[in-house]
This record gives sequence, C-alpha cells and structure tokens, in this order.
Amino acid sequence: MDYLAAWMFLTLTILLLAGFPVAFTLLGTALFFGLIGFGWDFFNLLPMRIWGVITNFTLVAVPLFIFMGVMLERSGIAGDLLKSMGIAFGRIRGGLAVSVVVVGALLGASTGIVGATVVTMGLLALPTMIEYGYRKELATGTIASSGTLGQIIPPSIVLVLLGDIIGVSVGDLFIGAVIPGLILVVLYTVYILFTSWRHPEWAPPVKDDSFEKGKSFALYLLKSLVPPLSLMVAVLGSIFAGIASPTEAAGVGATGATLLCILNRRFDMDVLRTVMETTVQLTSMVFIILVGATAFGLVFRGLGGDIVIRQFVTHIPFGKWGILATVMAVIFIAGFFLDFIEITFIHIPVLAPLMKTMGFDPVWFAILFAVNLQTSFLTPPFGFSLFYLKGVAPPEVSTVHIYKGIIPFVAIQLIGLLIVVVFPETATWLPRLIDSMR
Repeated sequence: MDYLAAWMFLTLTILLLAGFPVAFTLLGTALFFGLIGFGWDFFNLLPMRIWGVITNFTLVAVPLFIFMGVMLERSGIAGDLLKSMGIAFGRIRGGLAVSVVVVGALLGASTGIVGATVVTMGLLALPTMIEYGYRKELATGTIASSGTLGQIIPPSIVLVLLGDIIGVSVGDLFIGAVIPGLILVVLYTVYILFTSWRHPEWAPPVKDDSFEKGKSFALYLLKSLVPPLSLMVAVLGSIFAGIASPTEAAGVGATGATLLCILNRRFDMDVLRTVMETTVQLTSMVFIILVGATAFGLVFRGLGGDIVIRQFVTHIPFGKWGILATVMAVIFIAGFFLDFIEITFIHIPVLAPLMKTMGFDPVWFAILFAVNLQTSFLTPPFGFSLFYLKGVAPPEVSTVHIYKGIIPFVAIQLIGLLIVVVFPETATWLPRLIDSMR
C-alpha cells in the first residue's frame, strides 16, 4: 500500500503506451486505484473537485482562443502572409525559409493553433520551396518547427493551462514568453541563413519574375501584415496594459478574428458552422482529458504520490539544478510518446510543486515547461507536426525527409531551452517591467 501511487503511475504509463484513449485511461485508472485506496468514500470527493475545474473562469479562455485560431485559419490571412513574405525575402539565399519562420511567428501570435499553421504552410509554402530547388529536409524541417512557435509565442493555449495548473497569472506567462519566443525565431533564422551560406544549393535565391517587387507590393505587404498585427495588439496589448484579463482578451480575439474573416469576404454560415464544430470538438477533447487528469491527480496525491516523488528526487545529485535537469529530461522524453495536453495534465501537476519547493520562480519554470513541451510536436514517433505535414506534403516528400529535417530544429529548441535556464531574466524581466509600469 505504501507504493500504491507508484503502481498507479506505472499502470497509467503502460496503458497509454498500449494505445488506450488518454481521457478514459486517466479516469479509469483513477477510479480503480481510488476504490482500492479510499473505498466508496472516494466518490464523495471527486464530484466537488471536477466541479471546481469546470467552473474555473480562467479556462474559459481555451475555447475562445481555439475559436480565434480556427476562424483566422479560415480567413485566408496565412496565405496572404506567406505570399508577401516570400516576395520580401525570396531574393536572398534561404529567403523563402526565413519567410516561413516569420509567418510561423506571426500566425503563432495570432492563432496559437499548431495544426492549422503547419497544414496551411505545408499546403502553400512546401510545393513552392521544392519547386525552387530547396532541399526537402530543410523545407520540411522549417515548416514543421515554425508551426510550433504558437506553443510558446502568446496567446498560447498551453500557457493558459500551465498558468491554471501551476497557479500563476496567465498574463504574466504571456508577457514572460515573448522574449523566449523571439529567441527561438532568431535561432531558427540564424540556422537557416548559416546553412544556406554553407550549402548554397540547399536554399537557392528565387529569381522568377513572379517574385518581382511591383509598384503595388508595399500596399500588398501592408494589407497582409495589418490584420494579424492589429489582432495581436488587441489581444496582447489589452493584457499587457492591464485593461483585460486573458479570458476577456480571448473574447476580444474571437470577435476580432470573426471581423477579419468578414472583411476578407470569406465569412458565411458554412464557415461559421465549421469553425464552431471544430471549436467544440477541440474544447471537448481538452476538457475531458482535464476531468480525467483531475481525478488522477486527486487519487495520486491522496495516495502519497507526491511524497514518493519528493523522496526520489532528494537522492538526485547536484542539488536543485540536478533536479531541474531531471525534470526537464522527463518532460522531453515524455514528448516522444505523448502530446502537450497529456503531458500538461499528467506530469506538470506532479512536477510543478517540486519546482516550487526548490525555490524556483514559478513564471520562469512555467516558461521552461512551455519551451520543453514545444518539442513534443517534433519528436517522433508521435510528433503531431510531423503527421500534419506528411498529410499535406507532395508525394515526393517522404516521412524520412521530414524526420531528418526536424533533427537540427529540435537541437535548436534545446539550445533555446538552455538559454532560458542560464539567463532566467529572459522570462522574468519583461513581466517585472510591465508590472512596474502599471
């Protein structure tokens, strides 16, 4: 009985690796071990805990941000951005790849939906890059990794979930994630430009007449940049200025995305119905996993699981930095087999209290978690960005091309993670500055 929590976690891991649905595995494991550990009285505690989760005001931002992202994807903004950025950067070696990174960052700050971003750029940018002689590994790696920037660049759904689980302000996490997100953008760009210089044949400049800068290019560039930038200002600006909470700002973003879709003349009842159906499906997936994770966490802690883990980590060498390295390694390895929602709800509630007891800044280690979770989209065999891209890639692009292409970008993300570890100010300086100005 002393190690019932450890058996519980082991059972969950085995069932997940066997392919059972995450939400039902979490809830089923919790019910089984809850009955063993607490008897039927367990069912007196569980409804109250689930009700507290469902009525959490902060989590209302999740469906609103999902709606905003899906609506923006339907508005055609991504296509206009890719075309204008391709014209702007196409003349330099690696310019098309750099344009994909810039568009990925802008879409990440506008939508935060990784699947929509990767699919859109895979459909529009990948055939063009291959046509102009780009190495398939570089093209696919750039698109897959740039699409994941929405996981760290706010507004990010994972930051909303982390803020609620860890117990820190979502607004502070949004502000703190800005610099680490920009660091990743810079690292991606530097790698692309260096690779293009080292291997000119991998990323040739575009010399086709269709990429000539006409007289109307400046106006076209302005038209493609203003909509996403205005939405970013409306959502993030209202949070940073203290005018709106993240949940209220999510409502502003959903409304703004709908207006942009109307202005682009892409809005009709079929689009609205599709966006709402997708929003309901994704939101239901998130919350059913959240309910299962809440039940699992209740039983795990009730059985003394947090005590077992704390006893284990106290024997890790090199003090709190050894513990931090172990926790980050666990999250990274889990990303090979689980997606970010599962990791967030299963591992973070167990690991975050340990970080607090070690004396680490909660905003800082929440950003570390977010950067680390971003790699789960790229690491095989279950990297969802790889699946999204393969689904829309031309026939000549194989799975091997995609897997080889993401290797340097996973290494770059780990470098970005190390930078945030060595320089905590990258995640904490801006929130403190904003707080001092309010």
